[in-house]
Amino acid sequence: MKTLVTGSPAEAAELIKKGGIVAFPTETVYGLGANVFDADAVAKIFAAKLRPADNPLIAHVANLAQIAELTVEIPQIAQKLIDQFFPGPLTVVLKRSDAVPPIATAGLDTIGVRMPRHTLAREFLAACGTPVVAPSANISGRPSPTTWQAVIEDLDGRIDCILQGEATEIGLESTVVDCSAQPPVLLRQGSVSIEELRRAAPEMAVYQGSHGDAVRSPGLKHKHYSPRAEIRLVDPWAAISGSDLENTAYIGLTLRESEFAKVRICSSAEEYSHELFEFFRECDRLKIAAIYCERIAETGIGAALMDRLRRAAER
Repeated sequence: MKTLVTGSPAEAAELIKKGGIVAFPTETVYGLGANVFDADAVAKIFAAKLRPADNPLIAHVANLAQIAELTVEIPQIAQKLIDQFFPGPLTVVLKRSDAVPPIATAGLDTIGVRMPRHTLAREFLAACGTPVVAPSANISGRPSPTTWQAVIEDLDGRIDCILQGEATEIGLESTVVDCSAQPPVLLRQGSVSIEELRRAAPEMAVYQGSHGDAVRSPGLKHKHYSPRAEIRLVDPWAAISGSDLENTAYIGLTLRESEFAKVRICSSAEEYSHELFEFFRECDRLKIAAIYCERIAETGIGAALMDRLRRAAER
């Protein structure tokens, strides 16, 4: 398969209409999309990504009216979150309609729904004329792609098309809230923080996973976000032995004078989050053996960043 790279949302949408799969930019990361109602097209996503079949997908909509095509009901709390945070980097999990094929939801009776605020994504989704189910556009387990070049690295020749846009704004995947539960449950941290969510829904709980739970959101069960390098989490100003620095890299907020092969000092948690996945990929290109990542306070987007770092460090 030859992968088309195009800047035209209309051209990319035509491939969706023909049952193809298309990578496209959002404000979070690049997604890999298919018509949510086309089970054969959705299956191509799992095959291209080497994605486990028990990992559910998120449907992306161009407008609020499309949500009714995906779900049997919109609870009051979900409507409140939709009113406040759509379009944007928030996914709400709702009871799915029978029109949604089980492959898109890993057999669950729920589906995650999001409306991106990214201009090119909105144009693409509108041109598709249907909700588009889309996980991140990478090989499963790898760092999520924040540039179209990162999509090429993982999926060139495996997908039909890449809609070429700029580097993504946020750099971490969307916040996911299960609104099919009472009270609603924050399943996955993202740039919409628990603090913001609780201003809208004070009763919001935070997911505490236990073995055997049905996973209602991507990013909870399988190993995610990992470069080939080993990830080592370090506290600010913690000593790192000079003998450990050969062929290593460092990313964080605290300036360090050392002999790391590659260093990225970020000015804020937002910049750290934005830079993380592409830094992982840069280190892989350099065949870095280990990456030291500074721990930061788990407030605001820092909670999402630390979630991704802990999962990337899993072995």
